[in-house]
Amino acid sequence: LVERDLGLCRQIWDYDVNQRDEIRRAYIMSGLDQPRLPEYPKSGSEKHPRRFQSLWFDSFPSWLEYSPTKDAAFCLPCYLFNAPFAQPKHIAFIVEGFNSSKKVRDEKIVYLAFQGFAFRGHDESEKSSNCGNFIQLLKAFGSNNEKFASYTSPNIQKEILHVFLMRVKKTIREEIGDAKFYLIVDESRDESKKEQMAIVLRFVDNNGFLQEPFFGLVHVSNTSAATLKNGIHSVLSHHNLNIQNIRGQGYDGASNMRGEWKGLQALILKDCPYAYYIHCLAHRLQLALVAISHEVVHVHYFFTKLTSIANIVGASCKRHDELKRAQAADIDGRWLNQIGTLPRPGDTCWSSHFRSISNLIKMFSATCSVLLNIIEDGTTAFQRGDADAAYKVMTTFEFVFILHMMKEIMAITDILCQALQSKSQDILHAMHLVSSTKTLIQKLGDNGWNTLLDQVKVFCETRNIDVPEMDAPYVARQGRARHQEDTFTVADHYKVNIFYDAIDCQLQELNSRFNEHAVDFLILSSALDPHECRKSFRIGDICQLVEGFYPADFTDAEKINLKNQLEHYEYGVVQHAEFKNLSTICDLSQWLVSTRKTKTFPLIYRIIVLVLTLPVSTATSERTFSAMRIVKTRLRNKMEDEFLIDSLIMYIEREIAEKISIESIINEF
Repeated sequence: LVERDLGLCRQIWDYDVNQRDEIRRAYIMSGLDQPRLPEYPKSGSEKHPRRFQSLWFDSFPSWLEYSPTKDAAFCLPCYLFNAPFAQPKHIAFIVEGFNSSKKVRDEKIVYLAFQGFAFRGHDESEKSSNCGNFIQLLKAFGSNNEKFASYTSPNIQKEILHVFLMRVKKTIREEIGDAKFYLIVDESRDESKKEQMAIVLRFVDNNGFLQEPFFGLVHVSNTSAATLKNGIHSVLSHHNLNIQNIRGQGYDGASNMRGEWKGLQALILKDCPYAYYIHCLAHRLQLALVAISHEVVHVHYFFTKLTSIANIVGASCKRHDELKRAQAADIDGRWLNQIGTLPRPGDTCWSSHFRSISNLIKMFSATCSVLLNIIEDGTTAFQRGDADAAYKVMTTFEFVFILHMMKEIMAITDILCQALQSKSQDILHAMHLVSSTKTLIQKLGDNGWNTLLDQVKVFCETRNIDVPEMDAPYVARQGRARHQEDTFTVADHYKVNIFYDAIDCQLQELNSRFNEHAVDFLILSSALDPHECRKSFRIGDICQLVEGFYPADFTDAEKINLKNQLEHYEYGVVQHAEFKNLSTICDLSQWLVSTRKTKTFPLIYRIIVLVLTLPVSTATSERTFSAMRIVKTRLRNKMEDEFLIDSLIMYIEREIAEKISIESIINEF
């Protein structure tokens, strides 16, 4: 006799290989074990209890068995003929039994959320050829039977997703604890033209790692500072985050956020005087670049024409292919794999101007060739006229001069621009780059004129572009001639009115946006940088940093004790053999935790954490809006705000969500 309760019997592969067929025949001859009980045991949570149903025997008469001892369903053919190394997804019906049918449904919801996919279909009727991702997934996995019918409604999906959201937020909130944090805020319109405000919290966790989790999205009726402040307060208070723990603010630099009195930063400072406002450094640099095009008339005209050229050449796939063919004809065979495109410069896209300028220089002849083809073969007079105007502008000395000048300037700033986008970028390294950027731009202005002019002349001569007589008197195209000095030459015009103006504008923008208050802070906080510590350990600067910027975070007694800790820190840490391997404050923070030196120097670690979490860039919130464009597409523009928030947090913080078990979500649901 064989044991008919599959929950108690040995697995088929545990029998001797010569006995297995005999065992299989015995099970087949005895038939399926399908006990129909008046009532089956309950399982799951008290709120949502589940139990086995005898009608499932009618739905699956050829394979389903039930084990009273394990209160679980088994598949008899799977048990009889499965190999010992079955895939994990099949083990439930063979070894452990299956008693979590809702888990199948919930796994589909989690999968869709992690991938940022749409849940619903436009038409979910039985006749529809595409019922949407969720229902189609259920069908693909063979779970679209009557048992699941009540669990395919939008409300059920949203409730389950919201349970996940709350668990993710709870995890983030527990990680923050009572730590001081920095507030990063940005606002943007979604696909349905709603103003959405993204909130990111930046803090150092218990392991010394810098974290920037996405914490919420708030739909705001307008973008006034008061409205944005109320939205921030509602999110923080809902999760019991004390606004007094804010130690910095990072925003996008829009006028409603920068205003000294009316801006959001001023309103937050009223509630928390130590929430220092730090303008998004990456956005600052971009604004500085854009300011050149607006303040210097000739450069503004250049960027206007550059955008027009990029639009004309990239207006269709045909023209794009023509550009690639023309470029391929101009370059060596070994460089054919580096054929590029001509992107349109965008005011708020990091480094987009530099890419456009660099590519146009490399593709100058190919671009001219495409424009000439449009002039000859354009289908409409409008197209031919635009191409003709663009070609005439491109082949002027002034356009080529500014093209090369801006390449030199932006080649300097692009390194800083790229570094500021890094999520792990720390403030000290960023300001070192700011300083070197300003120095190199000044050096270009002092010593770069002759080299630039010679480079432009060679470029024009090889492409048959007329070079003006540089020593000739300059005659302005606009304005009255009597306003000009008789000795003002063409070379003076390009050197003074364009080259020097562009350099000066760049330096003025950088100096005004990286203000004196921030520089003072960074000079003092640089005393904590491992490189600076190895050169000279400045105890006085660290104490001054605490006294001037973080007086509320240290008591009078702690300020006195801090100096004593710093003296021991100099010999016990700075001169430690492993300290020379540390390059940033991020590295230092993690090393102090891993070596448990935070127990010995808690006050020093506290100031390190406060400095480390200063937000260098609001790139994280920008990445949130990039994710929002993935999740809320044109085809999903009817998403409700709460569902959008749940979907976004699951998509962006999926590393946290993946650690949450499906079973715990089922029980809570």
